[in-house]
Amino acid sequence: MSEVQQAMAIWSNLSPIQRYWMDAWQRTILVLDVLRERGNQYFEHNASKAPNVLGFAVELVLDGRTLPRPVNYGLVRVVPPEGTRLDPLKPPFIIVDPRAGHGPGIGGMKADSEIGVALAAGHPCYFIGFLPDPVPGQTVEDVCRAEAAFVAEVAQRHPKAEGKPVIIANCQAGWQIMMMAATNPDLPGAIMLAGTPLSYWAGVRGKNPLRYLGRTLGGTWLTALSGDLGHGIFDGAHLVANFESLNPANTYWTNAYNVYSKVDTEASRFLDFETWWGSPVLLNAEEMQWIADNLFVGNKLATGELRTSDGLRIDLRNIKSSIIVFCSWGDNITPPQQALGWITDLYDSEAEIAANGQTIVYTLHQSIGHLGIFVSGKVASKEHNEFAASMEMIDLLPPGLYEAVLTQADEGVAHRELVQGQYLMTLEPRTLNDIRALGGNSEEDERCFATAARVSEVNHSLYRTLFAPLVQASATEQSARAMRQMHPNLVRFAMFSDQNPLMAQIKELAQAVRNARQPVDADNPFLAMERSLSSWIASSWDMWGQMRDSLTESMFLNAYGSPLVQAMVGLGLPSGQTHQRIERDLAREAADARLRSELTKRFEVGGLAEALARALIYVPEPYGSVDERGFAMFRAMRAEKPTEARLPWMHLKDLLRDQFLLLRLDQERAIRAIPGMLPRETAERRAALEQLHRVVGARGAMPEEGRRRLARVDNLFGVKAEKPASGEAMHA
Repeated sequence: MSEVQQAMAIWSNLSPIQRYWMDAWQRTILVLDVLRERGNQYFEHNASKAPNVLGFAVELVLDGRTLPRPVNYGLVRVVPPEGTRLDPLKPPFIIVDPRAGHGPGIGGMKADSEIGVALAAGHPCYFIGFLPDPVPGQTVEDVCRAEAAFVAEVAQRHPKAEGKPVIIANCQAGWQIMMMAATNPDLPGAIMLAGTPLSYWAGVRGKNPLRYLGRTLGGTWLTALSGDLGHGIFDGAHLVANFESLNPANTYWTNAYNVYSKVDTEASRFLDFETWWGSPVLLNAEEMQWIADNLFVGNKLATGELRTSDGLRIDLRNIKSSIIVFCSWGDNITPPQQALGWITDLYDSEAEIAANGQTIVYTLHQSIGHLGIFVSGKVASKEHNEFAASMEMIDLLPPGLYEAVLTQADEGVAHRELVQGQYLMTLEPRTLNDIRALGGNSEEDERCFATAARVSEVNHSLYRTLFAPLVQASATEQSARAMRQMHPNLVRFAMFSDQNPLMAQIKELAQAVRNARQPVDADNPFLAMERSLSSWIASSWDMWGQMRDSLTESMFLNAYGSPLVQAMVGLGLPSGQTHQRIERDLAREAADARLRSELTKRFEVGGLAEALARALIYVPEPYGSVDERGFAMFRAMRAEKPTEARLPWMHLKDLLRDQFLLLRLDQERAIRAIPGMLPRETAERRAALEQLHRVVGARGAMPEEGRRRLARVDNLFGVKAEKPASGEAMHA
């Protein structure tokens, strides 16, 4: 009888409790081995020259260390996997990962990712990553300048592309890209912000505890202290620890128990994620201090209070690119209020958004967590896939505020063949009241945050004056390195690695366990007791976390809501400054006035292209929304023309924007002017009118007002369109 047969015979004679304890012992050994592998993986990963977790081969394009103002960032081209077909006419995608403590690569960690989706859609793809150590002296402004250089390089490499480079910016990379776009508005194409905080005070009471973190301890003087103790370096492990503190149940129990309970199948996923999560990078102390002072506590980005070193004000209203915001109710790091509150900071009404020529699209996921927004395969195969397929459509949208709504595209959807993938994307017009309805701060809450910002400035100044010289004189490069190595988030990796002699026998013991592995039956009563105990422990941690968050919020509101504290920092009077919206820009207002004046002279100016664009905007307006079917038909008709005969993409975008503004300024005058813009040749008119019918009919049955408008346009064109059969129209 073989050893395996002997083990099976012994196993069959064990009682349920004996089987359970045998299984529990085996799982314990296997988990220890997984932790051993994690520790070894940590040292191996961080020993590489440019550690990252990208699952794609890349080629270096531009090293940020060679720029006039060097940074530790770099631009790489993603090498398409074998069998991937790229379209040279499609705009390239650039994926930018956050430097928020973790290393780069999470946006392309697996095939089902932001990078994978972009490649599958036929877009050339690039990635902006970074090295673990910052270049001495580099600043946030230097990073933004480098990103502008990277985008310009990508655009130069794709001169045939119809559209500028599309940027997907994850989490904190989003505010960097928005700053870059505000100071370089002609560089980027559409910008997608995935889980990006831009309005840092925003939120609702009883939730969003991260916005209170740090303020309850007096503000950013602690950031300064950490940088000084680090000898001019801020350890990203501190940021990782802050993220982990948000969910104590997951950090201290659920994550570990998940591996323990599913060690036979969960080890690979756990190790892949821990490679990224457990490899913190470093920031210059000056970089982190700027971020904490101006963003986390100061909240100065969305209110236009930031300026570059040469005095240029960073105004997000300058951005010309379409902006797509992807946020989730399940995100406790960047809740929807922080992802979208900047819109109400910038604008008084959605009409003002349109007048500024800005297109903003947002989508709200109901449950996915922060990391899932740019890591989850389910999200990649749905939201990211749909946005990648619809990015050109979004780029041609009339200016305004929209919500992207995804619905299952079943066979009952009209012209299903025009829908890419499993979901139909519809862009619904929204108002600022829809953003405000998500929840936000009261005036009292705003005053509390403004007070906290003032207190932070005072405490930071006191620290710099009284204590910083002593701390800086005491800290050395050796002491700073020792502190980083002793950080609890790093010690937990080292203590289970092969560097710990107590782990020497685990590898062999784990292999023996695998050879004789006998998982307990799923219906074992003791296993059920274990799961119940685990659920109780997780619930207890959750309860503790909720109590801690409630106490933190109460401390914050009581401390900074105190009239005495507010008076001490100059906010005691009713006229005291709290949270300000962005200030008026007279130059912008003058430019808008000039544009309106010029538009009044252009109602009758233009030819067939302008007339058709005007009709394409006017007729579908009663739908109250835009979906991908009409654009799919438009794109198919455009593809029928030779490349040299097509209107360049940027000209097309400008054309549609101008015609939208004319219709918005005086719709009746704009429509009445159409006949004078048409060519004399009947054939040209008829061909254009047939194109109009095909595009507006792609959604199926039109509302009554839409049919009335279409009939009016038919009369204005003075010809009758030869309406093709449904099948011909859809496959033309």
